[in-house]
Amino acid sequence: MRLTSFPCHNLLLPNSFISRFPRAITSNQKSRKCVPLQTSTIRLAVRAHSVSPTTMVKAIRVHELGGPEVLKWEDVELGDPKDGEIRVKNKAIGLNFIDIYFRKGVYKAAAFPFTPGMEAVGVVTAVGPGLTGRKVGDIVAYAGGPMGAYAEEQILPADKVVPVPPSIDPIVVASILLKGMTAQFLLRRCFKVERGHTVLVHAAAGGVGSLLCQWANALGATVIGTVSTKEKADQARDDGCHHVIIYKEEDFVNRVNEITSGQGVEVVYDSVGKDTFQGSLDCLKTRGYMVSFGQSSGSPDPVPLSALAVKSLFLTRPSMMHYTVTRDELLATAGEVFANVASGVLRVRMNHTYPLSQAVQAHADLESRKTSGSVVLIPDGA
Repeated sequence: MRLTSFPCHNLLLPNSFISRFPRAITSNQKSRKCVPLQTSTIRLAVRAHSVSPTTMVKAIRVHELGGPEVLKWEDVELGDPKDGEIRVKNKAIGLNFIDIYFRKGVYKAAAFPFTPGMEAVGVVTAVGPGLTGRKVGDIVAYAGGPMGAYAEEQILPADKVVPVPPSIDPIVVASILLKGMTAQFLLRRCFKVERGHTVLVHAAAGGVGSLLCQWANALGATVIGTVSTKEKADQARDDGCHHVIIYKEEDFVNRVNEITSGQGVEVVYDSVGKDTFQGSLDCLKTRGYMVSFGQSSGSPDPVPLSALAVKSLFLTRPSMMHYTVTRDELLATAGEVFANVASGVLRVRMNHTYPLSQAVQAHADLESRKTSGSVVLIPDGA
């Protein structure tokens, strides 16, 4: 608290203020709402407030739902990290279909405007007061939340980031972490794929699909993949698909039935949604698992329980956030991905990079299925 003096000239001051200075008030003035004061000096108590400095950074902002054109390249303010937080300057940002879902309103953002993005890799530039275990200069990554990765710099909870092994390039990490962690919980925990299983992977040449095929093959499963073009079919085969179906040329349900001699598959990994959902159920064997983890073609129609009862099927709509609730789960999931990258089990297909400022084009290309493998946004000037 400090005292500041300044001259007053016939000020009209409210009674509530003047009551703090009784010597300046006469008995006739106490009934007035405002009191004229002659030239004098009033000493005001001014409390000093500490204001956190802010930095202006570039980021993609969404002010309304819609197509790629609603992604706006803007200046935003970024303050200092608070308790339990770190500030990270992003080196590479992963583009994922969940970003499109938030942009279109399939998933609801907490508030508007918002900065999309659920995956990034960068260098720590500041740490919150009292924080241990993180220091300026650390290379860290996060995947799955909080949202806000489409920015040059961002503030993150320290317990949501994982250390990046020095042997793996940050751009490679941004292209695989979220997708790899998704593949990990789908194959290892949601349904545990084992040697001898037959699995069906839709969008087998996509970011997650490519990793599912590689990993399932390494686990000893027979992998069937669906794709849209001959070029993507070649990639799927290279990623470990034993059987590839170009769904624009043949019915995938009939083809799966032929491949499995009418037995069906143990599990379907379906990220397409509306266009493939019913066919995926038809491909399952008795007590098979339908794992619906995306909806690039739209939300599937409602499914009556009786549709599952025909073959005692299991249906789940999982989210990675529910499989990385604890810090230990997060570190274990990311650690298994990093280990498989280092050992060569997972080969990263980073086929497309865009400047962060061109996120509009990147979204348009991903949504129209012009991309294959992973898509990475690079902050301008990084």
